[in-house]
Amino acid sequence: MASKLLMIIVFVFDLISFALAVAAEQRRSTATIKLDNESNYNYCVYDSDISTGFGVGAFFFLMASQALVMFTSRCFCCGKALSPGSSRACAVLLFGFCWVTFFIAEVCLLAGSVRNAYHTKYRTRFFENPPSCETVRKGVFAAGASFIFFTGIISEFYYISYYKALGSPGPFGGEAGIGMGLFK
Repeated sequence: MASKLLMIIVFVFDLISFALAVAAEQRRSTATIKLDNESNYNYCVYDSDISTGFGVGAFFFLMASQALVMFTSRCFCCGKALSPGSSRACAVLLFGFCWVTFFIAEVCLLAGSVRNAYHTKYRTRFFENPPSCETVRKGVFAAGASFIFFTGIISEFYYISYYKALGSPGPFGGEAGIGMGLFK
């Protein structure tokens, strides 16, 4: 069986990352337009910026989880060759899917965090159009959270398939080629 301690650590990192992404979605910045009574300006006032920290935390926990899985499996390309069979084929497919979902989750978290941290600084006159108080769209962190969930599941199954393909002997008792012994 694959390393249970590693799987527990990866699961905990993914769970923390998922929880932080959900918290970031719940605590997104909102803006209101305020009027400066002294000089007749409209300007944007933003509330708490804590979701940026939650998004960055989720980003780093997911990155640590992925790095841990890829480091222990030697990123699938280094180390001992895997035995041919269904476990290796499954590990190859899951490896690709794992990186795709990881990349999408990281992009959602990073883009949401950067966009949430951006606050407009300009003002408009009272009689002009109100300023554009831009905030992160609803659902960006939620999309990141859903891809964190997929990445967590796929990376766990990838590691199990990789470990099975690594440990199981091939059809010829673990030989990569045909044995050519000495004949007398």
